[in-house]
Amino acid sequence: MKFTDKAKSYLTGVAAEAKRVTWPGRRELWESTMVVISFIFILAAATLVCDKVIEFVLGLVKG
Repeated sequence: MKFTDKAKSYLTGVAAEAKRVTWPGRRELWESTMVVISFIFILAAATLVCDKVIEFVLGLVKG
């Protein structure tokens, strides 16, 4: 089988799969976006707290 035949077969399969995709509705997309943004803020806050604790401990060690 030639490369072009393999590529054509692959792209045909990709097109068939793309037709089966179900996209989320507007509400579901909005809710998922809010969950992701909330998680980012929580993770940023946790990172900030860890950074400040490490900074404080290193300040004590350094004197």
